Amino acid sequence: MKLDNNFNVIDTIGDDHVSSASETPMRDDAFELSNSEKIESIKEDVKHIMETLGLDLTDDSLKGTPNRVAKMFVNEIFGGLDPDKKPKASTFDNKYKYGEMLVEKNITVYSTCEHHLLPIVGKAHVAYISNGTVVGLSKMNRIVDYYAKRPQVQERLTIQVVKALQEVLGTEDVACVIDAKHLCVNSRGIRDIESSTITSEFGGQFKNKDTRREFLDYIKLNTQF
Repeated sequence: MKLDNNFNVIDTIGDDHVSSASETPMRDDAFELSNSEKIESIKEDVKHIMETLGLDLTDDSLKGTPNRVAKMFVNEIFGGLDPDKKPKASTFDNKYKYGEMLVEKNITVYSTCEHHLLPIVGKAHVAYISNGTVVGLSKMNRIVDYYAKRPQVQERLTIQVVKALQEVLGTEDVACVIDAKHLCVNSRGIRDIESSTITSEFGGQFKNKDTRREFLDYIKLNTQF
């Protein structure tokens, strides 16, 4: 589900930006190159783009930019494409028999729109109901960060966070809501700096209206999902 700032459902299909899969589209040969080889290749591509734009790469301020951008792409903002960086989310027995909802809200989201390669910045709110196991709180943040660090669409990111936690916790009772600004909307095109996008994914008990309402009350989103 995708909502506008007034919490109206908006069309999520347009401009051929449709992906039917919840997995990030990856080629079969995605990991044949080492990270250092990817950096060298991307560096040349960035250099070509900058030169095509007419920039003078002999200038002290610009000559290091292709290398910096390449390293940033591989090691930082797209580091979530590397399966070796997936966080190890250890679980523990719920010995204290806590049977209510656990909510981790206001998790910072820094991602990148896969349509324009511009930033997505916002907050994720994640919840689960234990069926006998619990996960360390920081691991919820790390899972959000891992899936955010790749070219993304917000709908897919929301689903990926829920699926990852469902797998870790062995329960369907997981929910995620993300409220984020897209710079492809805020800084270009319509240049609407006020709008944000809200997406949600509810699993298991969270599909129940009362349980869902309790979660939304915790995160203070007064909307009708």
